[in-house]
Amino acid sequence: MKRDFTQGVEMSHQLLKQHVKEGETVIDATAGNGYDTLFLAELVGNSGNVYSFDIQQEAIDNTRERLRLARMGDRVRLCHTGHENILDMVSEDVGAIIFNLGYRPGGKKDIKTRPETSLTALKSGLTLLKKSGIIVIVIYTGHKGGKTEREILLNYSAGLNQDKYNVLYYHFINQDCSPEVLAIKKR
Repeated sequence: MKRDFTQGVEMSHQLLKQHVKEGETVIDATAGNGYDTLFLAELVGNSGNVYSFDIQQEAIDNTRERLRLARMGDRVRLCHTGHENILDMVSEDVGAIIFNLGYRPGGKKDIKTRPETSLTALKSGLTLLKKSGIIVIVIYTGHKGGKTEREILLNYSAGLNQDKYNVLYYHFINQDCSPEVLAIKKR
């Protein structure tokens, strides 16, 4: 059956594809199983750089293997630390940042993103974002703490200066716990 509307993860990739340029530096703030990291590595090409963050060693290992199989590991720096530490690892301007919040598919459900670290990472990411750069956050609300995380990020993003940022919130209003997308583009 053909879907009428784009789902959250697909929408996040469409937004990234529209904005990421070859040769840029970009960030995957939540490596998970490496799908977004690989997608970003493809977009930035041989001359680009990807920083990929995760607190779980298994996530780093899964991402490393996915990159090895695709022969793209040379353009990615895997950072075994939380996304709240982005500024400790990245100092250059970035063209895009992706977050995929919640817990890692196939991982322990008690290890998940937290509102306070996600907000810190978002604020840090905004300082690194270059003009016309984009932050895309896929939000899952079906786990404990997910709705709180969403509300904190939405409240913060709604207060961003409209002369400096455009903020988009994409979600299905009649679907329970479907992935939601928050996108912030620097003007």
